[in-house]
Amino acid sequence: MNDPVPLNPTPRDIRPVDPDQFFAGRFAGRTLLITGGARGIGRATALRAAREGANVVVADTLEADGRQTLADIHAGGGRAIFVPVDVRRNDDCQRMVDDAVAAFGSLDGVVNGAGVMDGVAPADALDLQRQRGLVFAPIHEAGDEYWERVMGINIGGLFKAMRSQLRQMLAQGRGGAIVNIGSIAGLIGLAGNPAYVASKHAVTGLTRNAAIDYAPYGIRVNSVNMAGTETPMTDAAYKKVMQIEAEKAQAAAAGPKIPNVAFAKPLSLLAICDSKNRMSTPWEQAAVILFLLSDDASNITGACWATDGGWTTF
Repeated sequence: MNDPVPLNPTPRDIRPVDPDQFFAGRFAGRTLLITGGARGIGRATALRAAREGANVVVADTLEADGRQTLADIHAGGGRAIFVPVDVRRNDDCQRMVDDAVAAFGSLDGVVNGAGVMDGVAPADALDLQRQRGLVFAPIHEAGDEYWERVMGINIGGLFKAMRSQLRQMLAQGRGGAIVNIGSIAGLIGLAGNPAYVASKHAVTGLTRNAAIDYAPYGIRVNSVNMAGTETPMTDAAYKKVMQIEAEKAQAAAAGPKIPNVAFAKPLSLLAICDSKNRMSTPWEQAAVILFLLSDDASNITGACWATDGGWTTF
């Protein structure tokens, strides 16, 4: 019997999804509505969906970014419209659905990606002194405006958006698919951001509830729940955390040492094992989102997928 060949494995990075990857014609003739489609995960999903043949409705409060996404879709030969939308407003939520149907004749799939991490407007520069009541903080330090804005957009806005979307899908009578953008904060606790965690847990609950109520009508409802992903929102949050932690360190220099649990687990499993500790990319998230909207996910509903690089595994 020959001696076994010794194994000497070496570490290997996992190659991220190619931003140019797409499946030609996967969504041909279908209309996809994407809230939060101007930047980050929403933008990546919109661009790839258009390359896969979808009619894309980009809905966002960020008009300049949204129109840039629209222009990029058109430059690639895709079909799309932009609708300025604040999901906290019922009229806006209904208008984005009506505009989708007016432009393309139907509403077949939805990505509900509109969301915030705190109460600071996405386009605002960081100014902690001025924004103190809007920035994420532990409950005893958190302001009402921070709580109300995050909850109003992340779960109140999701409810209002889904209500208009589902009414249209029911009226069409041919089913559909919805993917809600959650977070690991909707699956576990996350230090220092009570409104975000509470709102994303609510996203998980609303997703599961809707999956039950609309399965009889052929409407599938799922969510994706990511850890650190390379987006403008993540970049802004990181800058705020660094500044807040610097202030705390200075204030605590002469006081008692309090364990900082916020950084006890800073990376996902895959980020830990990557040579550059890279985060997820928007294109990796878009790939899963579009799979869940596609016919290949025909037996998946009520699932809250941890697209988190293994964060919640350990």
